[in-house]
Amino acid sequence: MKIKLFSFLLVIISFSAFSQSKKNIFFDQKTLITKFHTIGELENLKKGELIKLYSERVKEIMIVLPYIALTNEAGVSLQDVGIKEESDNIKVLDKHHDAVLDAFENTQELVTELIPYADTENIVSSILYFEEIIKKVRIGVDEGF
Repeated sequence: MKIKLFSFLLVIISFSAFSQSKKNIFFDQKTLITKFHTIGELENLKKGELIKLYSERVKEIMIVLPYIALTNEAGVSLQDVGIKEESDNIKVLDKHHDAVLDAFENTQELVTELIPYADTENIVSSILYFEEIIKKVRIGVDEGF
């Protein structure tokens, strides 16, 4: 019962954090994680807390990675990267936002239902790996990988 309630709350929080405040932007600041962790910090957390961190990192990667050729910064609009903010382009962006939301809903279900069965050490390693990916994405393509 506790896991189901935690899973439900995690899904609700994730969906509200996913919604975009402006339709013509690729992603906004609330999509991005705000803290990177050390292995020591993660090893001191309970499995439920680790799963929440795991989910947040998966979400950022799912949302930001497709736009890496255009931008790696939050709040960037179509116009900011030289794309006309006309109806067709906004529809494409909205359609993608909807598709990512659907994909994230499915991924979130997997994370909340299956990841609790993973070894805690594997969850910790995965979070650290995701955070390295996120750091590289934030550096950007122009800064070299």
